[in-house]
Amino acid sequence: MGVFKAAAVQMRSGTGPERNAADMERLVREAASQGATYVQTPEMTGALVRDKQAGGAAFTTEDKDVVISTARKLAKELGIFLHVGSTAILRADGKLANRAFLFAPDGGTIANYDKIHMFDVDLDNGESWRESASYEPGTEAIVTDIDGARLGFAVCYDLRFPQLFRAEALAGAQVLSVPAAFTRQTGEAHWHVLLRARAIENGAYVIAAAQGGLHEDGRETYGHSLIVDPWGRIIAEAAHDEPGVVVAEIDPAQSAAARRKIPNLKNARDFTVNAGEAPRLRGAAS
Repeated sequence: MGVFKAAAVQMRSGTGPERNAADMERLVREAASQGATYVQTPEMTGALVRDKQAGGAAFTTEDKDVVISTARKLAKELGIFLHVGSTAILRADGKLANRAFLFAPDGGTIANYDKIHMFDVDLDNGESWRESASYEPGTEAIVTDIDGARLGFAVCYDLRFPQLFRAEALAGAQVLSVPAAFTRQTGEAHWHVLLRARAIENGAYVIAAAQGGLHEDGRETYGHSLIVDPWGRIIAEAAHDEPGVVVAEIDPAQSAAARRKIPNLKNARDFTVNAGEAPRLRGAAS
């Protein structure tokens, strides 16, 4: 398996897909000019729209989506694997999917992945999100090949569900993807530690392209796009929330080496959980 360069593209997507597609194109070209043959963009590359009704005008079917057509063209022109971290896609049944796409160097679609875990949370200071009110969750994990390595898919909130990444690692993934639009509040608290944990637990590279900064719809995202190696070391970081590109070398042999040192994928054992009631203390009130 060969060594290759990967890039994480950091964006500040607005509400207009055409402008976001142009921003994506500029940054992808920058990544390719630095030698990246696998380039990942963030979650919701196409549009970040908080209001569901306003979003209706921005979202369309895959065959009409400007981000998808632009990405397909770029992958073919630049001869790269281009991973659109996700964009909102109108399905045939009228529901929306938060969908990732991976395009081959010939412009063909290798795989797509619908985000499984919906960001339904109530944070401090009144910040509340209900992704399930707008999007239909996916049901299938995806692992596929890029440049001689196996890539596992995830999107943003999926990061908090380690069983997804473990299943992909067991299916052969040496590189795990987490394109995201982490809020500033949750990013400051958990972004780095969760990404490093997923890398360490699975002996895999983790590539996480992020949204960053204050967006047109009023939300604020954390940025800090990261690439983490299989030993949990950060090997590339955008240490800010501005648009940009970070690039690092990916060597699939390092994943195999980490798994030889700490063979937890092989050492896992089945177990049961006994959640019986705790014994009463003598003399405790009934």
